[in-house]
Amino acid sequence: MKQFAPAAMIALALASLWPVSGFPGPNHFAELQAIYDHETDPVHRANDLAKLEPDQFAAIRDKLSAGDEVEALQELEHFRDEVTSTITALQPFAPKAESHPDGFKNLQIALREALRELDGIITGLDVDKRPWFRAVRSDLQDSQNVLIDALFPQKPGKTPNKNPSPGDPK
Repeated sequence: MKQFAPAAMIALALASLWPVSGFPGPNHFAELQAIYDHETDPVHRANDLAKLEPDQFAAIRDKLSAGDEVEALQELEHFRDEVTSTITALQPFAPKAESHPDGFKNLQIALREALRELDGIITGLDVDKRPWFRAVRSDLQDSQNVLIDALFPQKPGKTPNKNPSPGDPK
């Protein structure tokens, strides 16, 4: 019987530790939610919420697939409330967001993805259910705008661009 080389033994040991599936387990959402709930640093909370967003919307889609629009809306409102409280906690860091974007940038990207996901969800709803979901979407859009303003503040002495015509010199 051949003996394995030490490198092969190490590779075999590491392969046995590799997860069987590349998909998160059933408790992934609960684990991420617990991490977010127990985090006290606003920047870390923003990053944790950004990681939580895909699972949050997967839960919303699951509830809609099961025909439970009320539960889905409550889940969406819960996400909106988490976003709002996280952005409020980030406000003391807003003056430094342009030079230290961690948290702000990740949450803004997650919100952009959430809004795109929510647009798809809304178009699949019955017309009479859309206004409640649109109201939450509007709140999330406002939150994303707050993050964008923090990340890209207007420079002192510059006036905002007033929609120049394509032929106007710059």
